[in-house]
Parts: sequence; C-alpha cells; structure tokens
Amino acid sequence: MNPLSLIEKLGAACLDFPSYLGQLARLAGDMASSLIRRPLRYPLIGQQIVAIGFGAQFVVIVTGCFTGAVFAAQVYFKFSDFGLGSATGPVVSLAMCRELGPVLTGLMVAGWGGAAMAAEIGTMKVTEQIDALRSMGVSPVDYLVMPRAFGMFFSMPLLVAEATAFGILAGHIVAVNVFDIPAAWFSQQVLLHTTPIDILIGMIKGFVFGGIIVLISCHQGLVAKEGARGVGQAATAAFVKSALAIFVSNFFLTFLLNHFFPLGNGGH
Repeated sequence: MNPLSLIEKLGAACLDFPSYLGQLARLAGDMASSLIRRPLRYPLIGQQIVAIGFGAQFVVIVTGCFTGAVFAAQVYFKFSDFGLGSATGPVVSLAMCRELGPVLTGLMVAGWGGAAMAAEIGTMKVTEQIDALRSMGVSPVDYLVMPRAFGMFFSMPLLVAEATAFGILAGHIVAVNVFDIPAAWFSQQVLLHTTPIDILIGMIKGFVFGGIIVLISCHQGLVAKEGARGVGQAATAAFVKSALAIFVSNFFLTFLLNHFFPLGNGGH
C-alpha cells in the first residue's frame, strides 16, 4: 500500500471521528428533548421490550451458562495448584457480576437488538418512510428512537441479571459435579463474598451499555443510504461500533465504579 494513501486514510479517520461523536451527541440531545417535551408511546415501548428483552433471552442465557461453566473450570484448574480450589465460587460470582455478565450481555444484545434497530430504521430511511413521518409532523426521534431506548433501558439490567445468575448456576454445577467441591461450601462462599454492591455494578454497566447500543444503532439507521447495501452496512456498523464502545466504556467504568465501590469492601 502506498504510504501516502495510508496517511490520508488515517487523517480522514481522525477528522471523521469528532464529527461522528458530534452526531451522536446531537442525537442524544434530541432524545433528552423528546423525553422532556413529548408524551411516552407506551404501546411502542411495550413492543420494544418484547423484541429486545424477551427476544434476546435465549442467547443471553446460553452465553451466561457456558461462560460461567468454562470460567469455573479455568479458575479451578489454576487455583487447585495452590490449594485454593474451594475459592472457585466467589471468583466466578464476582467476575460474572462485575464484568462478564454485563459485557457479554451487551455484546449479545448489540448483535441481536442493535443490528435489528439499525436495519429497521435504515430500511425506513432508504425507502423514505422517515421523510414521510417528518412531512406529517412526527419526529423520527419520538416515534422510532425513544421507544427503543425505553425498551433497551428496561430490558438490559434484567438480561444482565439473567446472564449473571445462570453463569453462577452453571459454575456451581461444574464445580460441584465435576470437581467435587461441596455444594453447601460453594453456595456459602458465593453468598459471603458477593454483596449487593457487586450486583449493582453489573446493573449500572448494563444500563450504560444499553444506552450506548441504542444511540449508536439508531444513529446508524438514521444515516443509512444506498438502498439495501446501505442497510446491511448500517446493521454491521451498528454491531461493530457498539461492541467497541462497550469494551472502551467498560474499561473506564471499571475504574470509576471501583473507586466508589472498592472490591471486597462493599456491603461489609
């Protein structure tokens, strides 16, 4: 590749990124304005809760189960070398509550719900249905974005809780039935070392990740172009950008939340 061409592409990306952030900020401002000035569309919100929350349950539960099971196995394999195999339960529980549960749920929902949002809104954009809404005096943000936002904000903490609970349960099954850790000991240690603060951290992360998914996915749909090809690109971009944003934001959230809720001190 021509070095000059590479420099041009890097420069274009650096210039486009602030513009993209500005577009997201504008959409977020429109959503805040809609929340204050417009009545809620409860039937549409209910439809989105079903589509996002109920629709993503299976993939979230399966992801949580196998993540918890594999993580429990890996923790036991290493900890048993130091005679600490009995500590598998608290490690799995804390990891699922604080990190694995919310992050993996966010990724699954981004692939399930986020891509669908971008595709649906993008299809309406390229077929000029959004222009028709504007001509009738209906704001696309009020009619399309806000119901999806409420559906996501309602569903994400519940999905995170499901993924976390099933992950811990799967870890319990593996630890007890495969590695012969006493069931009572596993349960006691999980309850002893997992506090409401650990659960709260997962819920906060899930709520933030839900907002990221809605914002990015709806924006990709609203700016889609070039017909069917553009809709496909919007759906792909919605998932990829949401996933990257989840990873980056999780890094900063982990440090921020641990500053206010230090590991091992919450609830004790």
